Amino acid sequence: MENIQTRTMVERYCALIIGILFLILGLAGFTPALVSLPGTSESYIPLDVSPNTYAAGFGYIFGLFSTNFLHNLVRCAVGLLGIASYTSASSARLFNRAFAVAYAVLAIMGLLPFTKTFFGLMPLFGNNVWLNALSAIAAGYYGIFLPSKQMRVNVT
Repeated sequence: MENIQTRTMVERYCALIIGILFLILGLAGFTPALVSLPGTSESYIPLDVSPNTYAAGFGYIFGLFSTNFLHNLVRCAVGLLGIASYTSASSARLFNRAFAVAYAVLAIMGLLPFTKTFFGLMPLFGNNVWLNALSAIAAGYYGIFLPSKQMRVNVT
């Protein structure tokens, strides 16, 4: 039988890893050398020439993940929340659960034509769907499935 303390550490590490990953992606989105805009010599659409909020800072992080200024801010905020939730098992569990639900919804939204830009605010399409879905699955496993498995073991 697994040690309960080991399970809570795994939940905390999941929140920490997701936090670090999203903070790195958010900061990378603000780094022009890591962002590209296909078909142009620009790395992203500069804030002062963007026609709307969605286009502000639009580009592809590492050429893979579409992003814009708002999306970078959201990724940084989520990353910082994940890192901060590492401090206790209960906060990590809460973060993992909320993250799993929110990012599963975002992954589904990225597949739908009318919501793939989060109603004109952030790009959710392309490789973002896979990133959101896989990280939601990991967070769901460590935030929902693993604690419920622990509860069943304690009850019996």
